[in-house]
Amino acid sequence: MKVLSSYREGRLTLFFKGELDHHEAAAALRRITQTMDDYLPRDCVVDMSGLTFMDSSGIALILKICRLMAETGGRAWVENARNQPLKVIDASGIDRMVKISTSAE
Repeated sequence: MKVLSSYREGRLTLFFKGELDHHEAAAALRRITQTMDDYLPRDCVVDMSGLTFMDSSGIALILKICRLMAETGGRAWVENARNQPLKVIDASGIDRMVKISTSAE
């Protein structure tokens, strides 16, 4: 899995590409944490438009990103989740804790 990033005016957007499973999650978290430390964003968007597969480790990764942002007074949310990752998100129930946007709102 690749994690690309874009930063503009206090908003860090993380673009997830490929497949996110337990083999990829730890390395992805290290890259994301370093990027967040570099920019110290107010907002963090997790864009899943390029993510084709996600298992429960993706839920853990989303929750860790949200926790890191909350610790600094920031916000995080998910945008553009495709069908398979969205099914995992829906089954987990994290939409009660994390904003999940499937299209531009």
